[in-house]
Amino acid sequence: MTKTLPAGSVIGILGGGQLGRMLSVAAARLGYKTHIYEPMANPPAADVAHAVTTAPYEDLTALEAFAKSVAIVTYEFENIPTTALDAIEAVCPIHPNRRALSVSQDRLIEKSFLRDLGLATAPYAAVDDATDLAEALDEIGAPAILKTRRLGYDGKGQARLKSVADADTALADMQGASAILEGFVAFSHEVSVIAARNLSGEVAAFDPGENVHEGGILRTTTVPARLTEAQRTDAVLLSAKILNALNYVGVMGVELFVTPKGLIVNEIAPRVHNSGHWTQNGCAVDQFEQHIRAIAGWPLGDGSRHSDVVMENLIGNDIDRIPDIAQERNAAIHLYGKAEARPGRKMGHVNRIAG
Repeated sequence: MTKTLPAGSVIGILGGGQLGRMLSVAAARLGYKTHIYEPMANPPAADVAHAVTTAPYEDLTALEAFAKSVAIVTYEFENIPTTALDAIEAVCPIHPNRRALSVSQDRLIEKSFLRDLGLATAPYAAVDDATDLAEALDEIGAPAILKTRRLGYDGKGQARLKSVADADTALADMQGASAILEGFVAFSHEVSVIAARNLSGEVAAFDPGENVHEGGILRTTTVPARLTEAQRTDAVLLSAKILNALNYVGVMGVELFVTPKGLIVNEIAPRVHNSGHWTQNGCAVDQFEQHIRAIAGWPLGDGSRHSDVVMENLIGNDIDRIPDIAQERNAAIHLYGKAEARPGRKMGHVNRIAG
C-alpha cells in the first residue's frame, strides 16, 4: 500500500513561474506547504508559497539545503541541469522521475522513445552539421522544421524550411546547437491529453483539448475537441502507454496531431501543461490538484468534465483587456501576478464556460 504524504509536509517545486504558482495553490488546498527554488528574484509562485530559495541551479549548497527542507520535489519545467537533479536526488525523491526528464529534454531521444513504443511521430533525423542537414532533406524532404534538440519552447529554437534553399539559414539559426529535422505533418488540428499516474500505478486522463497556436505560442484550448469516439479513446490509451512505459508519477501533457491516417504524437511535457488550464473551471479536480495527488500518494481525483470550456491565454498586452473580460458572464480569470507585460509573455488566462 502506498504511503500518503502526511498533512503539513513541504513539497519542493523547481521553478517559480505560473505553473509553480498554481501548483502551490493546489497543494495548499490539500493541506501541504510548498518551497519554491527559483534563480530569479520575486517569481510569480513566491506570492503563494510557504518558502522561497533564490539561487542558481549551479549552487549545490543551496540545492542540498532546499532538498533537506522538503519531503519530495517536483518541477514546473523540463530544462533542469543534471547536476542540480543529482544533488537533490541524493537527499529526497523527485517526481516525475529522472527518466521522464531525460526523454523529454532531448527531442531526438523523445522521438526514438515514442517510436520504440510503436507510436507514430513525424519523420525525423539528427542534424549536427550541413552534411547531416543535406542528407536529412534528401530523406525527409521539405517543407520541414529544424529544431534544437534541447531547450526550445513556445516556438523558440525552431526554423521552418519551405524548401531546400532555406537550409543554410535554418542551420545558422541553430547557432551551433545539435538539432533535429522533422518532416511536415499534414494535420487538421492539434489536440492534447492531460494525463496522470500516481505512485500506485493508477492512471487517469482528462478529456482531450483542441489547441490553436499563434506565433508558436498556445492561444486557445477548447474542450471538447473535434474527435471521433475512436480517436478520443486512442488519444487516452496512447497517453497511458507513455506514462506506464516511463513508470511516471505526476501529470503529463501529450500533444497530438490529428491526421486522416490517425493520431501522431508531436511531443510530451513531463509536468502540468498550459493546455490543461481549462480543467480549473471544467472539472471538480483540476490538473494541478491531480499532480499533487499523484506525487503525494493520494488516489487520483475524478477528472471528468462537467462543462465545456474555452481557455484563452492572455499574452503581453492582452492584460489590458481584463476590465472588459471581468464583465463577461461565465469568464473565470486567472492572473499570474507578473508586473511587466512583454510581447510573448504569458500574463494569465481566462476560462470561458460554454455549457
